[in-house]
Order: sequence, then C-alpha cells, then structure tokens
Amino acid sequence: MKFVKYFFIIAICCFFLGIGAVFGLYKYLEPELPDVSTLKEVRLQTPMQVFSAEGDLIAQFGEKRRIPLTLDQIPPQFIHAFLATEDSRFYEHHGLDPIGIARAVVVAVGAGSAQQGASTITQQLARNFFLSPEKTVIRKAKEAFLAIRIERSLTKDEILELYLNKIYLGSRAYGVGAAAHVYFGKDVSQLTLSEMAVIAGLPKAPSSYNPINYPDRALTRRNTVLFRMLEEKYITQQEYMEAKQAPLVANYHEPEMDFSAPYLAEMVRQEMMELFDENAYTDGYKVYTTVTKTLQTAASDAVRNNIIQYDVRHGYRGPASVLWKNGEPAWDKKQIITSLKTIIPYGPLVPAVVTQTEAQQATVMLANGEVVTLPFSAMRWARPFINDRAMGASPRKVTDVVLSGQQIWLRKSGENWVLSQVPSVNSALISLDPHDGAVKALVGGFDFNQSKFNRATQSVRQAGSNIKPFVYAAALDRGMTLSTLLTDLPISMSVGGGKIWSPKNSPPRYDGPLRLRVGLGLSKNVMIVRAMRAMGVDYAADYLQRFGFPAQNISRTESLALGAASFTPMQIARGYAVFANGGYLIDPYFIKKIETDDGKVIFEAKPKVACGFECDLPVVYGVTEKSQAFISNTIDLSGQKEASTTAAATTETHTEAPEDGSDEVDPLTENALNNITPVPNLEKVDSTKTPDESPYAPHVISSELAFLMQDALKSNIAGEPGGGWNGTGWRAARDLKRNDIGGKTGTTNGSKDAWFSGFGPSTVTSVWIGFDDHRRGLGRGEAGAQSAQPAWIDYMKAALEGIPVQKTPQPKGIISVTIDMSTGQLPSGGRSRSEYFIKGTEPTSRGYSEVGTTVTDSGGNTQELF
Repeated sequence: MKFVKYFFIIAICCFFLGIGAVFGLYKYLEPELPDVSTLKEVRLQTPMQVFSAEGDLIAQFGEKRRIPLTLDQIPPQFIHAFLATEDSRFYEHHGLDPIGIARAVVVAVGAGSAQQGASTITQQLARNFFLSPEKTVIRKAKEAFLAIRIERSLTKDEILELYLNKIYLGSRAYGVGAAAHVYFGKDVSQLTLSEMAVIAGLPKAPSSYNPINYPDRALTRRNTVLFRMLEEKYITQQEYMEAKQAPLVANYHEPEMDFSAPYLAEMVRQEMMELFDENAYTDGYKVYTTVTKTLQTAASDAVRNNIIQYDVRHGYRGPASVLWKNGEPAWDKKQIITSLKTIIPYGPLVPAVVTQTEAQQATVMLANGEVVTLPFSAMRWARPFINDRAMGASPRKVTDVVLSGQQIWLRKSGENWVLSQVPSVNSALISLDPHDGAVKALVGGFDFNQSKFNRATQSVRQAGSNIKPFVYAAALDRGMTLSTLLTDLPISMSVGGGKIWSPKNSPPRYDGPLRLRVGLGLSKNVMIVRAMRAMGVDYAADYLQRFGFPAQNISRTESLALGAASFTPMQIARGYAVFANGGYLIDPYFIKKIETDDGKVIFEAKPKVACGFECDLPVVYGVTEKSQAFISNTIDLSGQKEASTTAAATTETHTEAPEDGSDEVDPLTENALNNITPVPNLEKVDSTKTPDESPYAPHVISSELAFLMQDALKSNIAGEPGGGWNGTGWRAARDLKRNDIGGKTGTTNGSKDAWFSGFGPSTVTSVWIGFDDHRRGLGRGEAGAQSAQPAWIDYMKAALEGIPVQKTPQPKGIISVTIDMSTGQLPSGGRSRSEYFIKGTEPTSRGYSEVGTTVTDSGGNTQELF
C-alpha cells in the first residue's frame, strides 16, 4: 500500500510540475506568440484576375492559385474526407486532441509507420498562418499554444473554412477550390468521391502524393483516405468500393481563360504594380478592362492572318530544325514526341516532325502523337525565300520543300493542315472608341510567347503618309480649303553642298493642278510638300501637338510633311480619333473598374468625352513645346551646316512606297499657295483656364475642320463621284460596302513601315506592320494598302457588324457650295460637284481654264501657242 501511496504522491507532484512547466513555457513564449485575433480579418493571398468588359476571364497573375470558398460552397463529402484523414475529432477537442495523438501513436506502432496525423486541423492552421515549417520542440509548443488561442477566438466552422482555403495542396494550388481546378479542371461541386479523396490526401505530403507526378503514390493515399471515411461512417461500403475502383486521371490545368488578350493583360499587370506594388499579386483584385471578346478575338485573328499572308507571299525559309539527317537512323515515336513537347506553339502554328516523304505527300507527327498526311497542295506556296524582294522557283514535288527528320510548323486552313512557318515580320493593331478613348481591342504582335514587346504602345515607328491628314488639317486651319489647287508637278531644291533634292510621287505620275481633296485621296507627295511650305514648318510642327503627338517626336523639317516623325500606333489612333469625334482629344484608357476580393469597387474610370460635331465649345489649345532637336533653323547635310529659313529632309526621310495612287517621300519646292482666305471665328483659348470639372475632352480643332477632314478621308476610301479616281484605300469600300468609313494608308522609305489608320461609326483603328529590325523593308509592292489595310478591313468587318450606316452631323458653320472640279472655283461650264466649306472660306468667283493651244491670225493661218 505504501508503494501505491508513494506512486500516487509522485504522480500528483509530476502532474503539478508538468502544469507548472507548461505554464512557465507559455509565459516564456507568450511575447513571441502572434495575435490570433487577426484571423478574423485575414485576407488570403489570392491572385489578381483580369476580365473583359463583359466579365470574361482573360488573365490571372499571382504565384499562388487560390479560389476562396465559403464552407457551404464546399460539398459535405469533401469536408468529411479532410476530417476523416486529418482530424476526426475536430468538433470535439479544443485545439489539441490527446486521444487523437494516442490513437495515432498506436496505429503507427502497429503499422510500423505513421498512418494518421497527430496535429489537429487547428494546429495546422496555426502553423500555416503564423509559424515556419521547421521541426523543433519550441515550434511545436508555439503551435499548441496558438491552437488553443485560435479555438477561443474563432468558431469551429470559421477555423475549418480558413483551413480548407489556406492549406497548400501542391502544384501552386492553395485551398481546395484551386486544387480542384489544378488537378481535375473542375469546380469543387463537380468532383467525384475519388477525386475528393485524392485532394484530401495531399496535406500530409503535397509533393510526394502529387497525382500528376506520382500517380501510384497518390492512388495508395487516396485509398487510405477512402478507408478512413468508411471507418468514420461518412460513406457506405458500396461508395467505398466504387470510389476505390475508379481510375485516377489527373493533369495540370492552367487557369481556364475565356479568350486571350495577353498584351492588354500585361498592360493591366504593369498598371496594377504601379498602384499596389507586390500586393497586386496577392490581394485578389478583380480588374475589368474595356475590351470585348468579339472585337479582341477579331483583332487577334486579323493581325495573325495578315502576317501569315504576308509571309506566304515572300517564300519558305526552311525547317525550324533538323532532328536527323538523310541516311541517319530515324527517331522513334517517343523521342519525337518528347522533342515536340518542349516547343511552344505560336498562335495558330503547331510544331511537327516529318517522318516520311513521297513525291506528292509527306507524313508528319504532332506533339500529341497524331500522324498527319500532308499533301503537296499544302506546301505548293513554299517557293524558297532568297531575300525580302526575291524568291526561288516554285516547287514541283514534296521533297523540294521538306525532308524526313525536319521539324516544321503547321497551321489549320479550314479542316486541313498546311505547311507554315514562324513569321519574322510583325504587326500591331489598336482600336479605340473615339467618344471616350476606351480601348476596344489591342494586339501588340503575332504572339506574346514569341515576343512580349508591345508594338501597339511601345514601338515608335515613322508614320509615312499616315501623317498627311494632320498636316492638311493644319493647312485648312491656316486658310486652305478642300477645293484649293495645289500644283502636282516635280520640284527640286538645293539643300547645300551641291545636292539637289527632287521629291517624286510614286508612281511617278504628275497631274498638274489638283484640288487638296484629290491630293489627299491620291496621297500626292509634291502637293503636301507645297502645302507645308505655304504654312511654314514651325506652324505645322506646333499644330501636330494638338492631336497628342509628343513634341520630342516631331521633326521640324520639311520631311515632316511626308511622315518623318515617329509615333506609336496608339498615338496615331488617338490622333485619328480627333477627326472622328468632332475635334476632341480623348485620353485612351483600358481599365474600366477595379474591385477588391470582396466585390468593393475601389476604382471606376470616368473619362472625359467628346462633345460631338454639333456642340458649340471653343477650340482649346495651349502653348506648344518646340522640339529640342530643332536648333536655330539649321540643317546638317553631309557634315556641313547651312542656314535656311525652312528645314529640308535628309536623303533617308520617310517615303511612301508604291501603292495604287499612293505616295513616296518628297519635300517641297518654292511654290507657295495663292488666294489663302483666313478661317474666321477660331478662338485661341488657354487650356489652363478650362475647368477641371468639365466632362468634355479638350476641343483641339474646330468641329467644322474635323468634319472637313473626316469627309476628305472618306474620299480616300470611296473616291470622288465623277472624279475618275480611286483613293489609296479603295479596297475598304469594296470589302466593307459602306460609305461612312474613312482612312489613310502610310508607307515609309524602303517599305520599312506600312500603315492603315481610319474610322467608322464609334470606332477608330490603326494597323502597323513591319520588321522589328529597322534595317529590313517589307519588300517590293508591300505598302500600306497591300500590307496593313487587309488587317484593318478584317477587323472593321467585325467592329461594324450590325451597326447601320451613319451620317456625320453637319456643324452649323459648314456650308455646301457647287464647285468646278478642275478649278476649285464656282462652276464655269465644266464638271462640277458639291463641296463643303467652313462658312466664309467658300469661293466667290468663277475659275477659267484654257481649252486650246492654237491661235488663228486674220489671214486664217493657225499656229501652236506654245
């Protein structure tokens, strides 16, 4: 009895000593324990999501994939799988579970290895939120104390909900919502019992039991989870057997996007980083953009198809690589597939390997193991590429193009595969709403994986004849009219050092005096040069800044008239929007609103809008900056500076390559303009006095002037009834079959840049195509109308679908007067048309033209006058 008595005393002493030791350890660690009350307001690290205007997901940014769920959104069976495996007495203990620990020890001793976790769900939550993963006694003690604190601060359901959303489940998936999508591509509500058990088995060792990397281990672990669920009576014997016999099929699933807009998504990412730094990736922001699925998809397709068609026109550059040469042993299927899976597809292009060739067909293998027969017709286009201006002879048989062992590229044309190649040329498209500047679609290149450089916003390229409408707008504001005659004849000018500058039209055709409307429509170079000289280079350079063009990009030389200045496609589109909206300079924007993870709107765009053609707002423009590059009206040619009242173009200025009635770079001559009538009633207002609260964008050119330029740009597409000429953009009239669209081609020296920019109802779009290497040109015949306009037309078909033809409202200061088409004056018996004028600038006299070149004397003798 004494032994029992002493044992009892010792046990009591040990008990109190143990309590004292635990209390002492708690007091020792208490200063280091975090405040668990923060769990009540915890923000789980959730990736940023980017949506279209309609709410379609287009991108997701963040290292951790997480889809936060409430407890009632998670199927009960899924919850039971975690409880059975991780903490079967979760609703009975108070943070620590001595019974569970004892049971885990017994099971481990019997099985020879750990089969059940000893940590409760609350302990795991404490470790995940507050502690490091190191395995030390101190860390375990902190975990226990924190678990007890958490149980006092939160309800059981709150703890469980946090745990199921926080727990790491492998493959960058945090929480059950993300894991369901990562491994099975499903919402949690769609998971089978087998799939739930797979995920519930991951917390113990997310890497070791990963069903993608280690399917056998994952299968064993799944069956253990199912057995625990059966033991805890969460499932029936039949459910257990069915789930245990189900095959395990898991694959890595990227976040499922409704459509792709990677260049725009990257712009959003950069903007969000500016606003929120690294928190942008973890705080669950939802960013809604201004693009729509229909237009963004149409823009991507238009750009890619146009690039591919250009590439086809210039020949085949050969295989991407050679896996085995003729005479060497062919690779087996596994080797081929392994090699192909390392290659990233670009847009519609997929990699393939030629395994066998015959005269009229080739057999190729795709990365998924599919074998495709490629007929000769699928590669008939593939003339050998020599350079950007030349190709070799047309192939006659398959082996003239491809050989066994070559890695090639294919794309789908309808239902058939055709030979293709990764293009070396690139392109960009930007489409805006001219009313408020909303980006409707943006494409920065052929494929984001090929190049992340955003050509729509970052590529500064020479504008070519895309600049001419802005120069002509300056001329109209200076007093010219659309009926003003400019001489379309060759000009020459000495530029010093014995050099003569003789700009030319392209094609080299000169038609004598032509009206300004015709000169713009046919993109006559010598005419725009004469207009520039008449108004002055400085005036034109300053005027261009009204359209938002940066002063530092504007060359103060006469070559400015021909597009020597360089701008981005975004800047060009913004400038054309001024013509489309009545003269207002809108600010492009692409983020419509930003929400927090709980749905609170923290930002909503409130853009300033264009008031329209019928508004009576004053023209507002501030003092323009002068380019730093322009110094004292001097030019430097061949190393020598000569003073000049006007600057001349260098020999490498912008030219317009041949296109139907298009342009080529040429400066101007001495011929100024006659009979300039000042435009009345244009008020210069200091922009600093415009009230900030005004809902309207700055009115930078008059609505009357915008109306005239819009109408002139429509002629560039539709031509002039009875005029006998088609504008350089005539293909758009043929394909779009509407008369409310306008635009302008543009091509630079050596066809290094090709453009088409223009507008339709509620849409303004600019397309650029060229090589990132500025030294390369697009090649012979590749100008704005041939190289850039097809993409513009294809996109505008989608943008204008279902929109009725609209007539531009006529400002009250515009009048219509019938003019003689030959003289631009009042009719005098020749062909005539109705022309628009700003009231006060219309012609008031008749024009006369010579009708013969012979004279007859009193004796009846005739002779030539000249």
